[in-house]
Amino acid sequence: MSRAIMSGLSNAEAVATATLGELLTGMEEGEWRSSELLDACDSNALSKDDPQARIYTRRFENTARAEAEAADRLRAGGVPVGHLAGMPIALKALFDVAGEVTHSGSKGWQQPAEQDATIVSRLRREGAVITGHTNMTEFAYSGLGLNPHYGTPDNPLAPGRIPGGSSSGAAVAVALGMAAAAIGTDTGGSVRIPAACCGLVGFKPSQYRVPREGAFPLSDSLDSIGPIARSVACCARLDAVLSGQAPRSLAPISLRGLRFVVPTDHVLDSMDSAVSEAFTRSLRLLQEAGASIIEAPAPVLASLPELMEGGGFTAAESYFVHRQWLADHGEEYDPRVRSRIEKGAALSAADYLELCRRRQAKKRQADEWLQAFDGLLAPTIPVVPPRMEEVAKDGDYARLNLLILRNPMVANLLDLCAITLPNHQPGALPSGLMLVGRNGADADLLRQAQAIEALL
Repeated sequence: MSRAIMSGLSNAEAVATATLGELLTGMEEGEWRSSELLDACDSNALSKDDPQARIYTRRFENTARAEAEAADRLRAGGVPVGHLAGMPIALKALFDVAGEVTHSGSKGWQQPAEQDATIVSRLRREGAVITGHTNMTEFAYSGLGLNPHYGTPDNPLAPGRIPGGSSSGAAVAVALGMAAAAIGTDTGGSVRIPAACCGLVGFKPSQYRVPREGAFPLSDSLDSIGPIARSVACCARLDAVLSGQAPRSLAPISLRGLRFVVPTDHVLDSMDSAVSEAFTRSLRLLQEAGASIIEAPAPVLASLPELMEGGGFTAAESYFVHRQWLADHGEEYDPRVRSRIEKGAALSAADYLELCRRRQAKKRQADEWLQAFDGLLAPTIPVVPPRMEEVAKDGDYARLNLLILRNPMVANLLDLCAITLPNHQPGALPSGLMLVGRNGADADLLRQAQAIEALL
């Protein structure tokens, strides 16, 4: 976005369209103040949030105002500020914020937080303005984004369709300019799915890189923490802060000569025509830029459903967390979430250890297979966001939830890093292109994604 265009934007337009880098530059050059950006976020929230289908479940108005005004005073006084100074950032409602309730999308589970989650402390240390807790699927246990307790936010790009989950409110808040970016969790795509559904970029890092203390767990084996934002550079800036590193600009790279694999099984099944068209176009643009696209079978992916038997890690590990609360307060749960958690009761210790053994073997197999390529490409989800009425019945809900989780889940089950980029044409229903890299190859993946983003 050019400087001339930026200077002509209202605050509300700026926070709803500009990248973090553009917003930070604008503040450094006096185009606007942090408190003005927060005003714009608040104005957008007041005008666009729906009490019956909430985007924010709680806005931290007092503390956010204090943080924004502090950033303004520091800048005005010439005091060095953090890498996110004055940036309005939203949090999924499973991150602890001192003095606030961590409800994790539940009406019954109302846990007051005594201290900030580690990632919240890191964001605040770099000057971020924490705007509030956003809506989510209860306990993060679905990729659709529905919540019967707080309502389900509408899709900002395709009204009447799901926003994607489980970090539903986080993505919608960014898309509607209620925050400049948001932080979510990703156990089977819960950052990437809503980002793809809402026309945004969502990044799932290699799990070990971002500490999870103070984040309410779904599956200790699979949970990752990542950003939802407007660009790859935004996600890279946030990821650096979350992982305790100094943000750096992504060095430009050429796509010429890079080798990307497109698995011919598992990830391409059941694609609808709109997603297929967007995916084919994306591959063509990559080939025109000099990248090699290799279509190849991937037996390790085809065998991944073995790790989902009986509910898999999410059922076993969430049941461990919820078993007593379910016994005492089971009627307070979303029935669709409760039924999935309760599957974990039927998994024995032997079943769980067998899952762990199989997963380790598949992780090794996948890593060896991916060594021949620079990355894996697939549609983030194989269908456009379903209409709300399409997921109203339990059977349809279960079928579409599994379908939408299928591709993103690859990165979680195999402990890889992954990112989604919007790849639909203007005016078309939203879809995403997913790029997956080897464990620990996050920096390479982000540089590749930035180059692909420029094409799309």
